[in-house]
Amino acid sequence: MKKTERQMILEQIIHQHVVSTQDELLALLKDEGVDATQATISRDIRDLQIVKARDESGNLRYMIFQGDSVSNDERLEDTISNVVLSVVQVQFLNVVKTLPSNGNVLAAVIDDLSMPDVVGTVAGHDTVVIISPDNDAAKRMHQRISDNIIE
Repeated sequence: MKKTERQMILEQIIHQHVVSTQDELLALLKDEGVDATQATISRDIRDLQIVKARDESGNLRYMIFQGDSVSNDERLEDTISNVVLSVVQVQFLNVVKTLPSNGNVLAAVIDDLSMPDVVGTVAGHDTVVIISPDNDAAKRMHQRISDNIIE
């Protein structure tokens, strides 16, 4: 199956179902005859600018990012407030804990911003390591993330 076809099906699923995890997304894609890996779906989520956000019922779910009226900074702040549980600075690194299945989502948003305080990210299921060029840059990133965590 071609990437564009898979991504069209993915968009349809996001619009028609309340999907909260990549596992749910993979299962729904399989029901539609799409056999894809988690890594492929993560890339598709990034390409299509799919983010996790609260819907009108308060459910946390995947949604297509509407970038027309929201700046990249606002997108980062919204993603942090919706998925980040905690952040700890360790010298020039920040270790960010997220809700399950959201590490890659947060890392993609951070990577897309090309911030001077970030050299790169390493993402897992529910953890992101943000690598900064020095301790001061890491401190600024830590503050930015901490300021947007909703407790």
